[in-house]
Amino acid sequence: MSVWYDKVTFLFKNKDLRKKFLVVLFLFVVFRIAANVPIPGIGLENLRKFFTQNQVFGLLNIFSGGALSNFSIVLLGLGPYITATIILQLLTMIFPALEKMYKEEGEAGRQKFNQYGRLLTIPLAAFEGYGILTLFVRQGIITGLTPMIMASSIITIVAGSMFLMWIGEIITEQGIGNGISLLIFAGIIARLPVNIFETFITFDTSKIPAYLLFFASSLLIIAGVVLITEARRNIPVSYAKRVRGNKVYGGQSTYLPLNVNPAGVIPIIFALSILLFPGMVAGFLSGVPGFVGVWAGNVGAFFNNSWVHGVLYFILVVIFTYFYTAVTFDPKTIADNLQKMGGFIPGVRPGESTTKFLKHILNRVLFVGAISLGFIAVLPNIVGGLTGITGFAFLIGGTSLLIIVSVVLDTFRQINAQLQMREYDTF
Repeated sequence: MSVWYDKVTFLFKNKDLRKKFLVVLFLFVVFRIAANVPIPGIGLENLRKFFTQNQVFGLLNIFSGGALSNFSIVLLGLGPYITATIILQLLTMIFPALEKMYKEEGEAGRQKFNQYGRLLTIPLAAFEGYGILTLFVRQGIITGLTPMIMASSIITIVAGSMFLMWIGEIITEQGIGNGISLLIFAGIIARLPVNIFETFITFDTSKIPAYLLFFASSLLIIAGVVLITEARRNIPVSYAKRVRGNKVYGGQSTYLPLNVNPAGVIPIIFALSILLFPGMVAGFLSGVPGFVGVWAGNVGAFFNNSWVHGVLYFILVVIFTYFYTAVTFDPKTIADNLQKMGGFIPGVRPGESTTKFLKHILNRVLFVGAISLGFIAVLPNIVGGLTGITGFAFLIGGTSLLIIVSVVLDTFRQINAQLQMREYDTF
């Protein structure tokens, strides 16, 4: 306890760290203010009722911190930027030049890759903004939307998405957490008091066992996320002795830590972004007369089914865990770096054999991590099906806890690294 007290004290005593922490808090406040500034010319009468009845848009509203139900200037949240990142990372598997830029050109290549993501965010935000506005007009939620108001609203929505993306990058630059994840975390936490209040209002004494079961599953989710996030597979590494002049270097043994879930919370965010897209398109087309409207209505009903949503959610989390790890973790690069530094894994030849060994271990570890992460994500859906309380509340509970716990752990880890870097002897 005293160690944590010392860390918190040092965090506020150190001028540089205190400045970083206050900058992040200030940006959170700016985000919350923007989430409550409505777009001019849009009525808000029927919006909140719509979000309480629609599971897909209700989920999207939670992760925008209520910005969508307020029809604020940042109503899309970070969705367009996340979608643009997913598209570009998928394209790295198709275009070798893009993959080389992302993996082999160092920091300059990453910056160029991120710039492409920012540029792709603009048309995606415009498309999603137009789709949401058109959907709400066809549902009768928004009336009197003239072409001039439509154009100004789309421009405002695009500007809001770019503004949030910029805030997220500034938070990341402070070095105390991933800005995108922290903004999503802030959006969830901002809605938490409202959700608790609504739960007390609609509390039904006949469903007390179901609520107890839900909270027990929440504790299991928290424990599971902590376990999967902190679990590591240590691979022994030895360094050969090298003689330079009168000094001997190397001859040490250490470990190469391999996380059970190297992708962290990113697969959850990616899976949700993809899973929400078909429901949004179906809702956009549901007002079209004829076969297209009927087909869109059936698709929307299919994706609104809690069990269908749970199965697809599980599959996408598993797939994106493998995919994101394949994009960000390159066993060949690690094997080459070990060889250059005179390191080797006992019993494994340097070079290609080390690469194959790391791939083999990574696939086995990822199988456990991906399955566990997927199961934790859909556990509230399973509990909801068993207890009869299905739909929005259980879905949000599991996803929110998953992201909150993962982001908190990652942020604490980065803050601890900042503290140790500045005051190593103390901590």
